[in-house]
Amino acid sequence: MHVPLNLQIIGQEVAIVWDDGLESYFPFGKLRAASPSASNLGERDILGNRYGGDGPKQFPGVQVIGWERVGNYAIRFDFSDGHRTGLYSFDYLRTLAAAS
Repeated sequence: MHVPLNLQIIGQEVAIVWDDGLESYFPFGKLRAASPSASNLGERDILGNRYGGDGPKQFPGVQVIGWERVGNYAIRFDFSDGHRTGLYSFDYLRTLAAAS
């Protein structure tokens, strides 16, 4: 697992420099839309019924206003629309970067 060495806001993007030298750039709106939170993706009960996850999929004008490292595996971003519940694992962020 690769870990971020440096995380900064540059313009309208979050920039991450990883321990292997890779640099990743995430536009705020795309990062918000990719939130792995239950409110964004929904969650399933024991019977398989999905609840939530039916909100907006595009977030024009949203800003990243802060972040917090969670343990040794994830980052939790604070967004200007009040969202702050998704935990972006380092592996998930690398996958998002590769898909861009």
